[in-house]
Amino acid sequence: MAGTKKSTTDDPLAPVTVAVGQEGLLLDRAVRQVIAAARAADADTDVRDLTPDALQPGTLAQLTSPSLFAERKVVVVRDAQDLSADTIKDVKSYLAAPVEEITLVLLHAGGAKGKGLLDAARKAGAREVACPKMTKPADRLAFVRSEFRTAGRSAAPEACQALVDALGSDLRELASACAQLVADVEGTIDEAVVARYYTGRAEASSFTVADRAVEGRAAEALEALRWAMATGVAPVLITSALSQGVRSIGKLASAPRGMRPADLARELGMPPWKIDRVRQQVRGWSADGVSVALRAVAEADAAVKGGGDDPEYALEKAVVTVARAARPSRPY
Repeated sequence: MAGTKKSTTDDPLAPVTVAVGQEGLLLDRAVRQVIAAARAADADTDVRDLTPDALQPGTLAQLTSPSLFAERKVVVVRDAQDLSADTIKDVKSYLAAPVEEITLVLLHAGGAKGKGLLDAARKAGAREVACPKMTKPADRLAFVRSEFRTAGRSAAPEACQALVDALGSDLRELASACAQLVADVEGTIDEAVVARYYTGRAEASSFTVADRAVEGRAAEALEALRWAMATGVAPVLITSALSQGVRSIGKLASAPRGMRPADLARELGMPPWKIDRVRQQVRGWSADGVSVALRAVAEADAAVKGGGDDPEYALEKAVVTVARAARPSRPY
């Protein structure tokens, strides 16, 4: 899955391919797809992989000049938005008359910088591969499902979700985990298999610490916190997750009653799936509890940013305080 193709051709050997976006894994896959197709057509294909500083004015003309041996060549230009103005002129001239047996691959971040070059490539009919940064959990979940489908394997929905929960936002890690499970596991990949392989990683999530704390599950929150610290999760990410968790409780608790989930999501600025989760967590909370928890998290945040001698103790104290605020009648 390199991304969604937007051009009129899906031929990796099109004269020009532009891979647009900031997701490193997808950009690399777009490049590998073109190189694989070129080498399938000619095993001796010459590949030149260039950064903007290596593509000086005149360099592209040298690389694409006719060869006595008519060799196939792939020229990859990374971070094309950062090319100099003179080099962009060279590339635009090339787009008007690409050379046979040469495939040019432009990797472009997709923003305003260097947009003229991207527009010129599109106008010239370049094949386009979308490589957007996957910031939404739903996008990463769809990515995992696609990885298993592409491998010809069946994975339970709960297993896919568990993998995303365990590994977070790094697409390279998610792709690697999918490949490992495909290689190691026979039959349907289920949630139990994912838990066996990646439970330790899931427990290290800063949001898992926060979820357990706002649910009043102090012992589990502390266990998750120790996993997180042991695996290198930055303390500031943990205080941020705790703050978000407590603020979400406060927002939902003070929201008007009887609103539909979609309307409530818009009102509070939360995705619908988060509304459902926070609704399950809000039981037991009071306005005073939210205030106490927020003060505790703020103190821990100051401590982990240099205001205290023992950041780990500050985090543990905040986790226990949040959990106690969530379940004030429960002994600890």
